[in-house]
Amino acid sequence: MTAATHSTLFPQVPDSADAVLDGLDPEQREVATALHGPVCVLAGAGTGKTRAITHRIAYGVRAGILQPSSVLAVTFTNRAAGEMRGRLRQLGAAGVQARTFHSAALRQLQYFWPKAVGGSMPRLVDRKVQLVADAAAACRIRLDRGELRDVTGEIEWSKVTQTVPSDYALAAAKAGRETPRDPAEIAQVYTAYEDLKRDRAVIDFEDVLLLTVAVLQDRHDIAGQVRAQYQHFVVDEYQDVSPLQQRLLDLWLGERDNLCVVGDASQTIYSFTGATPDYLLDFRARHPGATVVKLVRDYRSTPQVVHLANGLLAQAHGRAADHRLELVSQRPAGPEPVYTEYTDEPDEAEGAARRIRELLDSGVPAGEIAVLFRTNAQSETYEQALADAGIPYQLRGAERFFDRPEVRKAGVALRGAARFGGNDSLLDEAVDLPSQVRAVLSGEGWTTTPPAGSGAVRERWESLAALAGLAQDFAAARPGATLADLVAELDERANAQHAPTVQGVTLASLHSAKGLEWDVVFLVGVAEGMMPITYAKTDDQIEEERRLLYVGVTRARSHLHVSWALARSPGGRPSRRPSRFLDGLRPGSGAAAGRAGTGAAGGVERGYSSGANRAGGVAVPRRTQRAPARCRVCGRTLTDAGEMKLMRCEDCPSDMDEGLYERLRDWRAVQARRSGQPAFCVFTDKTLVAIAETAPDDEGELARIPGVGMRKLNRYGADVLAICAGQEIEAGEDGD
Repeated sequence: MTAATHSTLFPQVPDSADAVLDGLDPEQREVATALHGPVCVLAGAGTGKTRAITHRIAYGVRAGILQPSSVLAVTFTNRAAGEMRGRLRQLGAAGVQARTFHSAALRQLQYFWPKAVGGSMPRLVDRKVQLVADAAAACRIRLDRGELRDVTGEIEWSKVTQTVPSDYALAAAKAGRETPRDPAEIAQVYTAYEDLKRDRAVIDFEDVLLLTVAVLQDRHDIAGQVRAQYQHFVVDEYQDVSPLQQRLLDLWLGERDNLCVVGDASQTIYSFTGATPDYLLDFRARHPGATVVKLVRDYRSTPQVVHLANGLLAQAHGRAADHRLELVSQRPAGPEPVYTEYTDEPDEAEGAARRIRELLDSGVPAGEIAVLFRTNAQSETYEQALADAGIPYQLRGAERFFDRPEVRKAGVALRGAARFGGNDSLLDEAVDLPSQVRAVLSGEGWTTTPPAGSGAVRERWESLAALAGLAQDFAAARPGATLADLVAELDERANAQHAPTVQGVTLASLHSAKGLEWDVVFLVGVAEGMMPITYAKTDDQIEEERRLLYVGVTRARSHLHVSWALARSPGGRPSRRPSRFLDGLRPGSGAAAGRAGTGAAGGVERGYSSGANRAGGVAVPRRTQRAPARCRVCGRTLTDAGEMKLMRCEDCPSDMDEGLYERLRDWRAVQARRSGQPAFCVFTDKTLVAIAETAPDDEGELARIPGVGMRKLNRYGADVLAICAGQEIEAGEDGD
C-alpha cells in the first residue's frame, strides 16, 4: 500500500529552480510555471497532481517569485498534508505551510482569539457524540448507538453547508437526504446541541471553521493581517470542498486571485458530507482570467486498466460527467482485467484468497495487494477467507469485524442465549439454529428488512445481518449444530483474526481506498444491490456510485480482478446480476452505450491577457489543446507509439495503397544511400505506412502525420508529395 505517487527515500535536492522542472511532462510543467493569477488544474487519477503542485510551489520559491512563508497549501487529510510537506522539503522549499483546512483555521483562531474575543479560547471537544447524546436526552428523544452517529453526521452536514437548526428540515428535503429520524426531531436535537456547547464553553471542529469565518468577516484588521501573511494559496482535492470551506477560502483571498486549485469532478465521492464539485466546475466562471491545465497522462495504471476506467465514465451522466477527463496511460501494456462470476459470497471470498495465495507464491508482496468492497460489513467474509488461507491482512478505515461494538454486543447476547436459552422467551418459537440467532439479534435491533438510507444505522444492521447469514451458512454446513456450537465457532474466528500482522493484504472500503494504489486490486461484490448500493435511488446518487467504482478501478497499477456472486449464501437462489456499471465493458455484456471519445483532452486553456489578446475591449481566451491520439477506424485512444504513428490500432483494417508504399520504400532506400544513414533515419516503416494510408495532397496533411517533423518536411516534403501524386522521382534527386 503506497500513496498515490512514488518518490525515492533520499532524493537529491535540485540544485536550481530550472532543475525543479526536470522530469515534468508538458502539462505538469505548465502547472509549475503558472505562478500568477488563478490556476485550475483538472487532474485525472494517477496523473501526478501532487507532483505538479509541489513542483509549482518549489519552482516559485527557488526562483525567488514566492516567499515560503507567504504560501498556504491546504488539503483534506493530515496524511496528504504531511506528504506535501515532505515533498516540498525534498525540493528545497521548506518553510511552506501545508495543512488541512481545519488545522490552518485552528492555528489562526488560537492566535487571534485574545485580540478578537478576549480571554481563553473554548476547549475543543474530541468526540461530539456524547454531547449529541446529552442533547437528545434533554429533548427526551431516545437514540440508539447507530442513530447517535447518524444524527451527529446530520449536524456536521448542516454546519458545513451553513444550515441553521430552523432551516434543517427544508434543507435536508431539498438535498434529498435520507434522515435517520424525523427531521423535526433532528432539528430539535441540533438546537439543544448548540445550547449545550455554549453552556459548557466548548466548540467542535465545524465551529473552528465557522468562528474563523466570523472573525475574518467582522474584524477587517485581523483579515488584513492574515492576507498580509498569506499571499498565495493552493487547494488540493478541490472537488471535495464544502460551502463553509469555500467561504473561508474566499475570506483568506480577499480581492486577490493568486489561487491554484487541483481536483477531478469524477472522483467526487463524499457529497453526503457536504462536499460539492460545483466550485471546481464553476472555477472558470468565477475567475474568467484563469489558466486551466488538464492532466490526462496516467502514470499509475496500464492501458488495460485505464481503458476500463474511461469506459466507466463514458457511460456516466450529469454535470461531473460532462467535464470528465479521458486518461491516456503512459505505462507498457499489461494484462486485461479479469472478470469472475461466483455462485455465492463465500465462494467469491475463497476464490479471491486462492488467487492472492498464487500471487504471494509468485513473489508479489502482500502489501501490494488490496481487496476493495462497498460496505464495511463485507469485510468479515474476506477476513475469514484470508485467515483460513494463512494470508496476513490489515484492515484500513474500519474496525475488524469482530471488534465492532454491535458485533461484540451481539456475541455477548448469543453467548447468554446459549447458556440460558431455556429461560429466554425470545427463543420460544425458534425451531432451528438460524431462527434462534435471528431471534437473539432482533433483541439487538436487527430486523428482516434493512433501514432506509446509509450511515451508521445501516452499517450496524449490515453487521448484524452478516451474523445472521453466517449462522445460516453454519447450520447448512453442520446440520444439528447448536447455538453453543455457533458461539464456539465465532470465538475461534475472532481469535484467528486477531493475529498481529506487519505486512499484509489490505482490506478496505472503496471510500477509504481513495488516494492509495496497489499493484493488484480485487474489486469484490460488484453486483446490483451493492454497486450501486440498494439505497442509492436518485440519478445523482447512482452517478456517485459509478464514480466510487471508478475510484476503485483506478487504484490498480497492473492487475485488476472484478468479481460478483449470484447468491449470498451456498444453496441460495442465484438471483443477482453483475453491476449495471459493467454493461458493455465486461466480455459478453454487449456493446457499450456510452459517449466514448467525448472526454476532455489534456492541455492548457489560458485566461485572457492585456493588449493583443483583447478584441474590441472583450477578453478572448487563448487555447491550446493537446488531444490524445485516437484510432481513425474505431476511435479508441491510442497509447502505443507505433499505433500513434499509424493513427489506427494494429488490428484495425488498413486502407494502405500498396503500390504507393513500395514506391516510397524505393525512394527511401535511395535517400539513405546518398546520406550514408540507415533507412529508418529518413522515415520509419510505420511512418511510410501512415503516409501510404493517408496519401496526403499538401504539406498541411503531410505535416499532421506523426513522424514527419518540420525538418523532414522541409527536406523530403516535396519528394513525398510528388510520389503521392503519382509523379516519377529521378534516382539522382535527393530532395534538397
